[in-house]
Amino acid sequence: MRRHLYIILFLSVLVFFNCSQDNSSTEITKIALRDVGHKLLMSYRDSTSLILPVKKITKEKFELSFQSQLGFNPDSLVVFVKHSIDKTNLPKDYRVEVIQCEDNEVAYSYEVKNDKDESIIPCGGRELPLNCYTIQIHFINSKTQNIIYFWLIPLILVAFGLAWWFYRKKNNDKNTLENPLFYKIGNYKFDKDQSKLLYVEKEIGLSKKECELLEILCDNLNDVVKRDELSKRVWEDHGVFVGRSLDTYISKLRKKLKEDTSIKITNVHGVGYKLEVSKA
Repeated sequence: MRRHLYIILFLSVLVFFNCSQDNSSTEITKIALRDVGHKLLMSYRDSTSLILPVKKITKEKFELSFQSQLGFNPDSLVVFVKHSIDKTNLPKDYRVEVIQCEDNEVAYSYEVKNDKDESIIPCGGRELPLNCYTIQIHFINSKTQNIIYFWLIPLILVAFGLAWWFYRKKNNDKNTLENPLFYKIGNYKFDKDQSKLLYVEKEIGLSKKECELLEILCDNLNDVVKRDELSKRVWEDHGVFVGRSLDTYISKLRKKLKEDTSIKITNVHGVGYKLEVSKA
């Protein structure tokens, strides 16, 4: 059960961590884009216009917009975005689009890959004229990230399955221990269902009362069981009990357990009997 709870706790932490990571990434992205917006305005010598709140369009796409019109050199945009992204742990694969507000046409766009040979950055050259623009940046998930997300749910399901299996196994083991097929007494095995003792390859038969007595003593190993309790549980409703009957059967059990000297059935004078197994 404890292992099961540990796995559940681990998965909960994993989910919480992923959610926290997503929120943190969103905030970092917004800060990076505001930094880009600030640099663009300053390159146009505009220190008064406001940068409007950065919008999150999808999980991977964000939009930067401005209070006023501006003009800028696309080459500067490439440099500003790269500089801001490089200062963070954001994905290094992304696509940037400069969109005209009035008709939503793309005035300029480019794509950057971590592998520079795969990047597509058209030559800027001419400055974009004064106009209303929004700038969208779309982060492109790497193949590794896609693989991780693809396998995440199956892995969680497998983990829950294993947790359930361990939980069931532990319960089954516990039930087996609580309801053993036999008792281990030193080097003996006491098979109560077959009413016999097993010592190496030797089988020693037990009478019904010997079996009942030994089971009670095994259930209270190293503890004193009172004479009255033994007498009542073994002889009640089973015929006449005389004072020496209990002592006689205890003596028989001692003889049948004599092969292992670590086993003792001790008479606690005036109280009862105790089955003791000393450690080797």
